[in-house]
Amino acid sequence: MKENLDKLPQQAAEKQQQNKAFFKKLRRKPPRKLDSLMQELHQAEFQRTDCLDCANCCKTTGPLFTQNDIGRIASHLKLKPSQFISDYLRVDEEGDHVLQSLPCPFLGVDNFCHIYEVRPKACREYPHTDRRRIYQIGALTVKNTSICPAAFRIVEEMKKRLPAYL
Repeated sequence: MKENLDKLPQQAAEKQQQNKAFFKKLRRKPPRKLDSLMQELHQAEFQRTDCLDCANCCKTTGPLFTQNDIGRIASHLKLKPSQFISDYLRVDEEGDHVLQSLPCPFLGVDNFCHIYEVRPKACREYPHTDRRRIYQIGALTVKNTSICPAAFRIVEEMKKRLPAYL
């Protein structure tokens, strides 16, 4: 897995323009069965992919924390929301709460998340490849192909299954 992770940013960069154009075409006229295709591709990929072997998302990218996330996680950690924010979060240039530093402070050396049962919504949904109307998040999906090997493989399979959009 490590070897694949080392190559992933370069592989994603090589496909970036093609992937952007692909999602642009998908957005213009999405196929009728796109949502069911995405469910199928996502489920098939995560039958063979174990995120605990990788955790690259937790090591290199931080989620956005909603107010609900902050309250839930703070309660789990027995902290006041204000204390959780000051200990772990900062406000980014877009006004969102994000982690102060990476890798995620809740990621263990075994790649297990110490707050898994109360993790942020963005973490629960990552890499967003089973989302309905995926064409609406094409830019995010293309970005995720450089972080998540599963997202990269899912997009490559999408292109095989939908060659008219290439």
